[in-house]
Amino acid sequence: MNKPVLLALACSAVTSSAFAQTSSVTLYGVADAAVRQVKNGSAGTVKGVASGANTTSRLGVRGVEQLGGGLSAGFHLESGIELDTGASNASKFWNRRSTVSLMGEFGEVRLGRDTTPTYNNAVNDEFGIVGVGSRGVFVYGSSAVLGSGATTAQRTDNGVSYFLPRNLGGWFGQVHVAAGEGVAGNKYTGGRIGFENSTFLVGGAVGQTDVGSTQPKFKNYNLLLNYKSPWGTLHTLFDVKKWGQRKAQELSVGATVPVTQAGSIRVGYTNVNRSGGVAGSGYADADDSTRVALGYVHDLSKRTALYGTYATISNKGAARSSVLYTTPTGMPGGESSSGMEVGVRHSF
Repeated sequence: MNKPVLLALACSAVTSSAFAQTSSVTLYGVADAAVRQVKNGSAGTVKGVASGANTTSRLGVRGVEQLGGGLSAGFHLESGIELDTGASNASKFWNRRSTVSLMGEFGEVRLGRDTTPTYNNAVNDEFGIVGVGSRGVFVYGSSAVLGSGATTAQRTDNGVSYFLPRNLGGWFGQVHVAAGEGVAGNKYTGGRIGFENSTFLVGGAVGQTDVGSTQPKFKNYNLLLNYKSPWGTLHTLFDVKKWGQRKAQELSVGATVPVTQAGSIRVGYTNVNRSGGVAGSGYADADDSTRVALGYVHDLSKRTALYGTYATISNKGAARSSVLYTTPTGMPGGESSSGMEVGVRHSF
């Protein structure tokens, strides 16, 4: 870990000790690694160790200070980690989140790098939106923004969000604006509204990204419906992405089914119908993809689990979706991708 990060964590610890009466600071993280084998058509088979196949490996520090009168301030810093190599998984160290917030009865105002409303509405899938089995390959994989150059499939820099208060009887909402600061693909506006109780999670989100003054805006909207029952949880998502004439309609259905007190089976299916692109682009009318996945998670404790997943993506036409999210250059369009992984996850 580099010196600036150590200094930040040390300062956080000192602050927590000095102001224990009115504030708290928490260091947390996830260590997740799996043995993985992936075959991407003509590009061949790759075997190795992967990080974050069940839950993204990460290191984070967060804190809250009570200011009085129902008002509080907080910060949240989170970095992804490549557990197989020990490296940060992005050029930005706090790449997952770096925010400061002001909270009260009015809700929360949050500033900094954070997830978008459209992504927040898509993450509640049966595989935790990561790994070879997740619908995440279509939510934020290399082809998710339809070649528009938008950088906002998951997160934005320079963001300002407002979140509704948490005491609205299950209703939640978010409005998010991110300044482009002169960089094409970074300027985003979006919102999300939904409701959750012990049986249902329903949410809708819309967002658009400015990818250049002479280019059409990249647009994304989706509808989430999860049904929770004693036999398990049904996960569904309908997601639409548009950029000019290019369009992708994605329908995902999955389930998490407990089979023992400690174990659960995960199954998932996604069909992506693409249209509007020129022939051979990967976004033409016949360039469709289908995901099928099966997995199992066994909880050894509240913080530790073993898991295994197998998934395949069938591509048509010039489509090149891969279970690795970023398609290898040696994989031609229309070929299938499949992957298997077995791993362990520990949270602290």
